[in-house]
Amino acid sequence: MDGDMGEKLARVDLKAEYESSGVRDILDELDRELIGLTPVKSRIRETAALLLVDRARRDLGLVHETPTLHMSFTGNPGTGKTTVALKMAGLLHRLGYVRKGHLVSVTRDDLVGQYIGHTAPKTKEVLKKAMGGVLFIDEAYYLYKPDNERDYGQEAIEILLQVMENNRDDLVVIMAGYADRMDRFFAANPGFRSRIAHHIEFPDYTGEELARISVSMLENQGYVFDEGGRRAMEDYIGLRREQPHFANARSIRNALDRARLRQANRLFSGDAPVDAHMLSTITEADIRPSRVFSGGLDGNPAIDGA
Repeated sequence: MDGDMGEKLARVDLKAEYESSGVRDILDELDRELIGLTPVKSRIRETAALLLVDRARRDLGLVHETPTLHMSFTGNPGTGKTTVALKMAGLLHRLGYVRKGHLVSVTRDDLVGQYIGHTAPKTKEVLKKAMGGVLFIDEAYYLYKPDNERDYGQEAIEILLQVMENNRDDLVVIMAGYADRMDRFFAANPGFRSRIAHHIEFPDYTGEELARISVSMLENQGYVFDEGGRRAMEDYIGLRREQPHFANARSIRNALDRARLRQANRLFSGDAPVDAHMLSTITEADIRPSRVFSGGLDGNPAIDGA
């Protein structure tokens, strides 16, 4: 049988796969829900393309090995790492790399026990809950405390390493934290570095992005800034970004909570009836009393900068 009459090679339309898989929906959600983070979104799109190609190779019977999907998210607090992890869980589920697509978010306290024999059951219980989805370990470097001989974090680390290797077709682990501390953690525990293929850095938000985030956060709560309130918030952001313990969107959320508290007290102390517009508007008077404008820290630094 000549070439014209021969059997045609099977083909996969990657664009059609992209549309039918639902990946576009998740990436569009990421764009809508997270302001800025352009390099992060680019890396997520690149990862989605890799997985679509891997799935196409598998469907065509080509030699392939399931890619290592464990990840490291590095950056300062409040830069969207948990939100992106949630979207990544959905993306992996849509493409068939995890069975359930749920996210289990934990810290050291969820994994490490306080006495002999306590850590293994805690860690294994968390892993059991996370199977079929994504395990997100925030501030993962706190698992490792080499200066404390009685610390049980190393036991949790050994269990995690084993599961990350043996169950990588049913669990994706994302470790997150400050970049410098994560580097030291990986240097001290090279088993993690060898199992993590994707390292994504989350940049701090710009002042303009934080201003947009503040407007979006208020809208989601049914509030708006008036013109004076918007300008005051922009000034607040400029000052607060230069202070210690700044946690990006987390600090903005906390600042807006305090602004709503001031607004409630301002309205309550007035004598006149209030209407829906007054109840829904944050003004300059609700922002300017912040200690940031006199050189102090607004709210609780431990909460803002955790």
